[in-house]
Amino acid sequence: MLTSRTFLKRTRAGAVMKVVREHYLREDIACGAAACEQCGQQPGEPRLEAQPSGAASSLCPAPHYLLPDTNVLLHQIDILEDPIIRNVIVLQTVLQEVRKRSAPVYKRIRDVIANPEKHFYSFTNEHHRETYIEQEQGETSNDRNDKAIRVAAKWYDEHLKKINNEETIQVILLTNDRNNKEKAVEEGLTAYTCEEYIKSLIANPDLVDRLACVSDEGKEIESGRIIFSEHLPLSKLQQGIKSGIYFQGTFRANRDNYLEATVWVYGDAEENKEIIIQGLKNLNRAVHEDLVAVELLAKDQWVAPSSVVLQDEGQNEDDDENEEEKENTLKSSVNKNMLRPSGRVVGIIKRNWRPFCGMLSKSQIKEARRHLFTPADRRIPRIRIETRQASTLEGQRIIVAIDGWPRNSRYPNGHFVKNLGTAGDKETETEVLLLEHDVPHQAFSQAVLSFLPKMPWSITEEDMKFREDLRYLCVCSVDPPGCTDIDDALHCRELENGNLEVGVHIADVSHFIRPGNALDQESAKRGTTVYLCEKRIDMVPELLSSNLCSLRSNVDRFAFSCIWEMNHNAEILKTRFTKSVINSKASLTYAEAQMRIDSASMQDDITTSLRGLNKLAKVLKKRRIDNGALTLSSPEVRFHIDSETHDPIDLQTKELKETNSLVEEFMLLANISVAKKIHEEFSEYALLRKHPAPPPSNYDILVKAAKSKNLEIKTDSAKALADTLDKAESPDFPYLNTLLRILATRCMMQAVYFCSGMDNDFHHYGLASPIYTHFTSPIRRYADIIVHRLLAVAIEADSTYPELTDKHKLADLCKNLNYRHKMAQYAQRASVAFHTQLFFKNKGVVNEEAYILFVRKNAIVVLIPKYGLEGTVFFEEKDKPKPNLNYNDEVPSLTVENTTFYTFDKVKVNIMLDASNIQHQKIRMALVEPKILGSDVPNQTTELSTNSEPEKKKKKLKK
Repeated sequence: MLTSRTFLKRTRAGAVMKVVREHYLREDIACGAAACEQCGQQPGEPRLEAQPSGAASSLCPAPHYLLPDTNVLLHQIDILEDPIIRNVIVLQTVLQEVRKRSAPVYKRIRDVIANPEKHFYSFTNEHHRETYIEQEQGETSNDRNDKAIRVAAKWYDEHLKKINNEETIQVILLTNDRNNKEKAVEEGLTAYTCEEYIKSLIANPDLVDRLACVSDEGKEIESGRIIFSEHLPLSKLQQGIKSGIYFQGTFRANRDNYLEATVWVYGDAEENKEIIIQGLKNLNRAVHEDLVAVELLAKDQWVAPSSVVLQDEGQNEDDDENEEEKENTLKSSVNKNMLRPSGRVVGIIKRNWRPFCGMLSKSQIKEARRHLFTPADRRIPRIRIETRQASTLEGQRIIVAIDGWPRNSRYPNGHFVKNLGTAGDKETETEVLLLEHDVPHQAFSQAVLSFLPKMPWSITEEDMKFREDLRYLCVCSVDPPGCTDIDDALHCRELENGNLEVGVHIADVSHFIRPGNALDQESAKRGTTVYLCEKRIDMVPELLSSNLCSLRSNVDRFAFSCIWEMNHNAEILKTRFTKSVINSKASLTYAEAQMRIDSASMQDDITTSLRGLNKLAKVLKKRRIDNGALTLSSPEVRFHIDSETHDPIDLQTKELKETNSLVEEFMLLANISVAKKIHEEFSEYALLRKHPAPPPSNYDILVKAAKSKNLEIKTDSAKALADTLDKAESPDFPYLNTLLRILATRCMMQAVYFCSGMDNDFHHYGLASPIYTHFTSPIRRYADIIVHRLLAVAIEADSTYPELTDKHKLADLCKNLNYRHKMAQYAQRASVAFHTQLFFKNKGVVNEEAYILFVRKNAIVVLIPKYGLEGTVFFEEKDKPKPNLNYNDEVPSLTVENTTFYTFDKVKVNIMLDASNIQHQKIRMALVEPKILGSDVPNQTTELSTNSEPEKKKKKLKK
C-alpha cells in the first residue's frame, strides 16, 4: 500500500517549500515473537522468546515483553543493557527519535539489538499497515510519536492473543511521561514508569541503583533554596552568540582548583580567546568539556588565574560559608597586568557527559541511601547518587553517569552503572585508566578478525610481480628490548660510483588493511597503539602487529621502502619509493647495535652498515640543529618489574644511546621525504603533521626562570631558542641546562595532524622543517597508514578510493587521530604515575635531592632527577598553623617564613606514598633541607636493586 507524507521545509533563501514523499506500507512485517506462526519469521533473525525468560516482576507475574518509549530508551540505557532485561520490542519510531537526539545511545541500543542473547527486536512500525498513523492537524510531532507508540503497543497486545500459548504474553509499555501513561491506561494497555517496573523485580533489587535520576527540574526548585542562576534556552543563546553578547566555547575545568575554569572561545579573534570563569555561581553547573555560552563580565570584575591549589574535600554539601571563604582566597591581591578576560556561564549548548570512574564517599548518616561519588578525574564535580549497596561499594572503583544538575543542588545527580573492582588492584586501576582516557581496549570483534589473512600465510609469485625484491640487501632493525611490533628496518651500502645507498624500509600494513572494511574502521577508531607500563593496547590485531607486518629477522616481509642515494656529506642526490619484499638479517636492541658500532673486532656486513648509518646520522643531526631544530628534554622513566609479582622493583630515568639518535635521524628524513612527495602529488589531500610555534607568552616562565640564574633565553625564533639553550650553562650547576630544556618542553604547543587542503601553515617548529608527516610507524599509528595509501597512489603502486581525496573526511579523521594521540599520551603518563606509586609503596620512605621547577603561591613543584619524578611540596597543611607565605610573581619566588625559594634551587625532599585517600593515592613530598647552599652534589648511594628486565616498547619518535 502506498501513502504519502507531506511536510514543509525552509530553503536557504528563506522560502517555504512543500515536500511530498512516498511512504510504503506493508502487511508482511513480522512481529518478532518466536511462537507466532502468523508472521513469516526469517530464519536466524533475532526474535523475542516464545516463553519470555528474564526478571520476575511482582507487578506483572505473567510472561511479558517490554516496549519502551523514546525517553526511557534515552535515559535508561544502562538498565536496558543489563543482562537481566530481555525480550524488548524497540519501535522504529523510538529508534529514529533516539538517533536524532543521541548518537552514543543510538549506537549502544543497536549493539544490544544485535546481541542474540538479549532478545531485543526492532519492529518497523512506521511501515506496517496496521501501526502507521498520520500526524493530525495541530498535533505536535511529539504527541504524534507518543500516539504511534501506543498504537503499536495496542497492536502487539491484540496480535499476541492469537498465539496458541498456555499463557497469553502481555506487552508492557514503559514510559516516564505521565500523560502518555494515563492515555495508555485509558486505552486498555498495561503501562508502568521505568522506576515502577524496575522496583517490582523480585530477585534484582540492585538494579534500582542503575535507574537514571530524571526529575522535573522546575518542581525541585520549589523545595529548596536556589544556588545557581537559570540556564538560558538554546534559542536565546544562539541569538546572543550571533549578536556578540555571548561567546561560545569549550569549558575546561581546572585540575588543581575546582572553583576555576577556562573557556576556549571559538572564532578567529585573538581578543578574548580564553575566558576565565571563577567562583561556583559563575561556573553555573558546567562540567569539563561541555560546550557553553559565556557572558563577559565588566572589566572591573576581571580576575587573574589563581596560583592556589584547591580540592573539593568538604563532606557537607551545603557549606556555603566555607565555599565563600575559599572563593575569597582566589581574589587575594593581584597585579593588574595579570588580570584576564573573565566571565560567567549563562547556558549549556551541548553537554559532554560520559560515564565517570571513581569511588563512593559513603554518607556519614547511618543507613542513608544518598551518597556522594568522587570521580577519579579531579576536573569533574562530585556526583550525588542513590544506592542501597553503599557498604558493598565502599573501597571499590565504580562507574557513575550524570543524569542532571538542578539549580538548587550543589552537586549534579547521577546513577550507579557498574562496579569495576577493588581500588588499588592492578587490573582494576588499569581498567580505570583506560576508561578515563577513552582508550578503546575491548577485544577485536569477529567482524574485524574476519579480514585478517588466513594462516599459514606466505608471499606468492603473484605478490612478487608488483614488488621489488630487496631480500639480497643487508637490512636490520634497531628497537628497544622486548619489542615485537617492529615497524622499521634500515640498510646502508656503498655504490660503485662511491656514493652511499641508504634505505628505510617500513612495514607495509596498508597491504593487509584495505580501505573501508571492518578492520580498517576499527584501526581508524583506535588511531594509535597505547603503551602502558606492563601492557600494550594494539591498534591492529596481534597477527599483524607482532607477526605478519612486524619486520622480524630472517623472514620475508612486505615493506614500503624509501631509498636515497647520498654523498658522504649526507646530501640527498636521488630519492625513490617502492613497494618491496625484504628479509631482515638482524633484529637488534639499541644496546646491541651500539656494541657493534663500538667494537673494534666486528667487521661483518651488518656492523659496516650500522657504522655507515651512524656516520651519516651525526651529519644529519648537526645540520638539523644548525637549521634551528630543538633538542628538548623530558625525564622518561623505566621500571624494572619483578618477574613473579609484576610489581616495579626499580625505577630509573632512561639512558639514551647514540643508536637511538641514529634511528631517529633516518625516520625524520623518511618522514620529510614522503611529506614532500605526497604534497607534490596531492596538494589538497595530503595528511601532514605540523607543530605550531608557541605564542610568546608561553615562554614567560622559561625566560623568568633563566633570568633568576642570570641567563638570557631568546625566544623570537626556534633557532634563537636552540642557540641560547645551548649556551645556557653553568659550570658549577651542570644539571641546569637539562632543567631549562625540560621547562622549554612545557612551553611547547601540541604537534597535530592536518589536511593540507584545509590549512596553509605547514611548518614544524620543533624540527625546523617546512613540511613533515608520519610514515614510519604504520603498525602503531593510523595516520601512517593513510600516508602509505597516498604514497602508493602517487607512485602508482595502488589504486585510490573516494575518501582518500575528500579533504573534509580527512580533516575529521585528523581530529580523531589528534584526540586519540593526546589521550594515549595521558594514559601512558597515568600508567607511569600508578607504577611509581606501587614502587614507593613497596620501598617505604626515602630522602632524595630535587630541583624546583615551578614556584606557586602556596607550594613548590620539584623534579627528582634520580627517578625522573615530579611532585608538589605544599606549605599549607590542613589542621596545622599556616606559615607566613610571600609570593613574588615577577622573579618568581616564594618566601616561606625566612627562607626564599627560587626556580631551579636545589632542595632535599622526603618521598613517601600517601594512601590516606585511597582513590587519589599520591606521592607526598615534604621538605627535608630548605636550601642547599653551594653546588657540590653529595655522592648518592643507590639503595635500589639494578636487575634489568626487558622493557616494553615505548614511542620511538614523538615528533
